[in-house]
Amino acid sequence: MREDKVALLAGAYSLAMILGALFFQYVIGVLPCEMCHWQRWPHDGAIVAGLGGAVLFYTHVIDRNTVKLLAWLALLLLVVTAMIGGWQAGLEWRWWPGPSSCSGPRFVLSASMDINSPVVSCENAGWRLFGISLAGYNFLCSMGVAILGALLLLKKIKLPVPALDRWANS
Repeated sequence: MREDKVALLAGAYSLAMILGALFFQYVIGVLPCEMCHWQRWPHDGAIVAGLGGAVLFYTHVIDRNTVKLLAWLALLLLVVTAMIGGWQAGLEWRWWPGPSSCSGPRFVLSASMDINSPVVSCENAGWRLFGISLAGYNFLCSMGVAILGALLLLKKIKLPVPALDRWANS
Protein backbone atom coordinates (compact mmCIF):
# COMPACT_ATOMS: atom_id res chain seq x y z
CA MET A 1 0.00 0.00 0.00
CA ARG A 2 1.20 3.46 -0.69
CA GLU A 3 2.58 5.23 2.34
CA ASP A 4 0.38 8.28 1.92
CA LYS A 5 -2.76 6.13 2.21
CA VAL A 6 -1.53 4.52 5.46
CA ALA A 7 -0.73 7.97 6.87
CA LEU A 8 -4.19 9.12 5.82
CA LEU A 9 -5.77 6.04 7.42
CA ALA A 10 -3.97 6.54 10.75
CA GLY A 11 -4.68 10.26 10.88
CA ALA A 12 -8.34 9.93 9.91
CA TYR A 13 -8.84 7.11 12.42
CA SER A 14 -7.35 9.24 15.22
CA LEU A 15 -9.49 12.21 14.22
CA ALA A 16 -12.58 9.97 14.41
CA MET A 17 -11.51 8.74 17.85
CA ILE A 18 -11.03 12.28 19.16
CA LEU A 19 -14.39 13.39 17.75
CA GLY A 20 -15.99 10.31 19.32
CA ALA A 21 -14.41 11.09 22.70
CA LEU A 22 -15.66 14.68 22.51
CA PHE A 23 -19.14 13.41 21.56
CA PHE A 24 -19.21 11.11 24.59
CA GLN A 25 -17.95 13.94 26.81
CA TYR A 26 -20.15 16.83 25.65
CA VAL A 27 -23.25 15.11 24.24
CA ILE A 28 -23.61 11.88 26.22
CA GLY A 29 -22.11 13.33 29.42
CA VAL A 30 -19.39 10.74 30.09
CA LEU A 31 -16.75 12.80 31.90
CA PRO A 32 -13.12 11.88 31.13
CA CYS A 33 -10.63 10.94 33.80
CA GLU A 34 -6.95 11.86 33.74
CA MET A 35 -5.97 8.69 31.86
CA CYS A 36 -8.67 9.42 29.28
CA HIS A 37 -6.88 12.68 28.54
CA TRP A 38 -3.56 10.82 28.34
CA GLN A 39 -5.08 8.62 25.61
CA ARG A 40 -6.09 11.66 23.59
CA TRP A 41 -2.58 13.11 23.32
CA PRO A 42 -1.13 10.37 21.06
CA HIS A 43 -4.28 10.59 18.91
CA ASP A 44 -3.61 14.32 18.51
CA GLY A 45 -0.07 13.54 17.42
CA ALA A 46 -1.27 10.86 14.99
CA ILE A 47 -3.68 13.36 13.43
CA VAL A 48 -0.83 15.81 12.84
CA ALA A 49 1.61 13.16 11.60
CA GLY A 50 -0.91 11.18 9.52
CA LEU A 51 -3.20 13.79 8.02
CA GLY A 52 -0.48 16.44 7.97
CA GLY A 53 1.93 14.08 6.27
CA ALA A 54 -0.62 13.11 3.65
CA VAL A 55 -1.51 16.74 2.91
CA LEU A 56 2.17 17.72 2.66
CA PHE A 57 2.79 14.77 0.33
CA TYR A 58 -0.19 15.61 -1.89
CA THR A 59 0.97 19.23 -2.15
CA HIS A 60 4.50 18.04 -3.06
CA VAL A 61 6.13 19.57 0.02
CA ILE A 62 7.58 16.24 1.19
CA ASP A 63 8.68 13.14 -0.69
CA ARG A 64 7.57 9.50 -0.43
CA ASN A 65 10.26 8.58 2.12
CA THR A 66 9.22 11.39 4.45
CA VAL A 67 5.53 10.50 4.28
CA LYS A 68 6.49 6.89 4.98
CA LEU A 69 8.34 8.03 8.10
CA LEU A 70 5.31 10.09 9.17
CA ALA A 71 3.03 7.09 8.54
CA TRP A 72 5.22 4.95 10.82
CA LEU A 73 5.18 7.72 13.43
CA ALA A 74 1.37 7.90 13.30
CA LEU A 75 1.17 4.10 13.70
CA LEU A 76 3.57 4.24 16.65
CA LEU A 77 1.38 6.87 18.29
CA LEU A 78 -1.62 4.56 17.82
CA VAL A 79 0.29 1.84 19.68
CA VAL A 80 1.05 4.32 22.49
CA THR A 81 -2.61 5.31 22.91
CA ALA A 82 -3.61 1.64 22.72
CA MET A 83 -1.20 0.75 25.52
CA ILE A 84 -2.54 3.56 27.73
CA GLY A 85 -6.07 2.37 26.97
CA GLY A 86 -5.11 -1.21 27.83
CA TRP A 87 -3.55 -0.01 31.09
CA GLN A 88 -6.74 1.83 32.00
CA ALA A 89 -8.99 -1.07 30.98
CA GLY A 90 -6.97 -3.39 33.23
CA LEU A 91 -7.22 -0.83 36.01
CA GLU A 92 -11.01 -0.73 35.56
CA TRP A 93 -11.11 -4.54 35.91
CA ARG A 94 -8.89 -4.23 39.04
CA TRP A 95 -6.13 -6.34 37.44
CA TRP A 96 -3.42 -3.89 38.49
CA PRO A 97 -3.06 -0.57 40.29
CA GLY A 98 -3.23 2.73 38.53
CA PRO A 99 -1.56 6.06 39.06
CA SER A 100 -2.36 7.75 42.35
CA SER A 101 -3.42 10.88 40.48
CA CYS A 102 -6.48 9.01 39.18
CA SER A 103 -7.75 7.58 42.42
CA GLY A 104 -8.53 8.97 45.80
CA PRO A 105 -9.98 12.34 46.75
CA ARG A 106 -8.35 15.61 45.75
CA PHE A 107 -9.38 19.09 44.78
CA VAL A 108 -9.63 20.23 41.17
CA LEU A 109 -11.11 23.20 39.42
CA SER A 110 -14.07 22.24 37.29
CA ALA A 111 -16.00 24.09 34.64
CA SER A 112 -18.38 25.29 37.35
CA MET A 113 -15.38 26.60 39.34
CA ASP A 114 -16.40 24.42 42.29
CA ILE A 115 -13.12 23.57 44.00
CA ASN A 116 -14.82 20.70 45.81
CA SER A 117 -15.92 19.06 42.58
CA PRO A 118 -15.14 15.34 42.61
CA VAL A 119 -12.40 13.96 40.39
CA VAL A 120 -13.46 11.37 37.84
CA SER A 121 -11.82 8.13 38.91
CA CYS A 122 -9.80 6.15 36.40
CA GLU A 123 -10.87 2.96 38.18
CA ASN A 124 -14.54 3.22 37.23
CA ALA A 125 -15.67 2.96 33.61
CA GLY A 126 -18.11 5.72 32.75
CA TRP A 127 -19.61 3.71 29.89
CA ARG A 128 -19.53 0.10 28.70
CA LEU A 129 -20.80 -1.83 25.71
CA PHE A 130 -20.68 -5.64 25.88
CA GLY A 131 -18.66 -5.26 29.07
CA ILE A 132 -15.90 -3.26 27.35
CA SER A 133 -15.20 0.34 28.37
CA LEU A 134 -14.16 3.19 26.11
CA ALA A 135 -10.55 2.61 27.20
CA GLY A 136 -10.89 -1.05 26.23
CA TYR A 137 -12.28 -0.12 22.82
CA ASN A 138 -9.43 2.36 22.36
CA PHE A 139 -6.99 -0.47 23.08
CA LEU A 140 -8.66 -2.93 20.70
CA CYS A 141 -9.36 -0.55 17.82
CA SER A 142 -6.14 1.47 17.96
CA MET A 143 -3.99 -1.66 18.15
CA GLY A 144 -5.98 -3.16 15.28
CA VAL A 145 -5.50 -0.12 13.05
CA ALA A 146 -1.80 0.06 13.97
CA ILE A 147 -1.27 -3.61 13.08
CA LEU A 148 -3.27 -3.28 9.86
CA GLY A 149 -1.31 -0.16 8.87
CA ALA A 150 2.03 -1.84 9.62
CA LEU A 151 1.09 -4.90 7.57
CA LEU A 152 0.01 -2.67 4.69
CA LEU A 153 3.25 -0.67 4.85
CA LEU A 154 5.28 -3.88 4.91
CA LYS A 155 3.17 -5.20 2.01
CA LYS A 156 2.35 -8.38 3.95
CA ILE A 157 -1.36 -8.30 3.10
CA LYS A 158 -3.64 -7.16 0.32
CA LEU A 159 -7.01 -5.59 0.93
CA PRO A 160 -9.86 -8.06 0.29
CA VAL A 161 -11.94 -5.60 -1.74
CA PRO A 162 -10.40 -5.26 -5.23
CA ALA A 163 -11.58 -1.67 -5.77
CA LEU A 164 -10.22 -0.62 -2.37
CA ASP A 165 -6.93 -2.41 -3.03
CA ARG A 166 -6.59 -0.60 -6.41
CA TRP A 167 -7.26 2.77 -4.70
CA ALA A 168 -4.75 2.03 -1.95
CA ASN A 169 -2.00 1.15 -4.41
CA SER A 170 -2.70 3.94 -6.89
